Amino acid sequence: MSLGAEQRAYLAQHREEAQQRLLSWFERHARDLPWRRDRTPYRVWVAEVMLQQTQVDTVRDYYLHFVQRFPTLDSLAEASLEEVLKLWEGLGYYSRARALHRAARQVVRHHNGELPNTPQGLRALPGIGAYTAGAIASIAFGIPTPAVDGNVRRVMARTLAEPDPTPPALEEAVRQWIPPAAPGAFTEALMELGATICSPRAPRCLLCPWHDLCRARDLGEPEAFPVTKPRKAIPHYDVTAAVTLRWPSSESAPEVLVAQRPLDAMLGGLWEFPGGKREDGETLPDALRRELMEEMGVAINVGEQLTVVQHAYTHFRITLYAFLCTLESGEPTCLACQAFQWARLAQIHALPMAVTDRRIAGALEVWLESRSDL
Repeated sequence: MSLGAEQRAYLAQHREEAQQRLLSWFERHARDLPWRRDRTPYRVWVAEVMLQQTQVDTVRDYYLHFVQRFPTLDSLAEASLEEVLKLWEGLGYYSRARALHRAARQVVRHHNGELPNTPQGLRALPGIGAYTAGAIASIAFGIPTPAVDGNVRRVMARTLAEPDPTPPALEEAVRQWIPPAAPGAFTEALMELGATICSPRAPRCLLCPWHDLCRARDLGEPEAFPVTKPRKAIPHYDVTAAVTLRWPSSESAPEVLVAQRPLDAMLGGLWEFPGGKREDGETLPDALRRELMEEMGVAINVGEQLTVVQHAYTHFRITLYAFLCTLESGEPTCLACQAFQWARLAQIHALPMAVTDRRIAGALEVWLESRSDL
């Protein structure tokens, strides 16, 4: 669906008023965020990638640590993927970090280390879609390009009283109102409006600079726009993890078998305690034995349960059962992993891991400490 003639006329009629009100509001009420200081195209890019599907309060510290460790695009390109993933640990959606690192190397190789300054050039880079390209182009390079995220979609759908606007229609609407003289400020202001005022529930309409331009408010039901689609049931899986220990003859501290996930898999490049999903009819120990044979070609003895971790991803939930194990036969090899190693606890602390495996590592540390007290 594209905009109708009546909607285009409405947008044209109120263009200057909408621009002036929003920019004035933003000048007074913009949040003091770290990525709004000492801006460079590189820093804008890092921030926009981190903010994808992640709340501002979560991103703040990660952003500061990231740009302190990698202050320039060149420094990011020179780093190893493992270094990047370690700094990203806990932020989630790790494919963003892999794409950011890959794109940095691509920019160094093909663009002399300078981030492309057009939406088309930006979209050619890994991990940059329409929204991120529009945000970087407008904020970093002053190009009047729409950037439509969830906040912007909600604001514009309510302004036009459009229940289910298509991405092209929303981009067209934003393009009509974005001022050529201040595209970056307008882009940020529109996102800020959706994040702080025009919230999904209980929007603070009386504080909105567009309150008397909003057709949904005129209808008395702003929360009805855009329509909320029913959520699908979120599946749940039981997952197992093997904390496989060995004690070298000359050492008192044990080593633990850890594996690196394939780079093209979910959580790719992160290290984990190997295991996998329990299939129908399997016991948890049987699932773990099968997974270790399939993934690393080893038979294991499954011992006591170490810990249980509950975790929710975007599209599914898991209960992760970790067991203390030892090798029964075979030598580990990578049948379905990127790499593996026998690591001591201090080495595991330095590896990039998902939140679930980091919690298992914490439980292992507590278990080892309890043994040392005996």
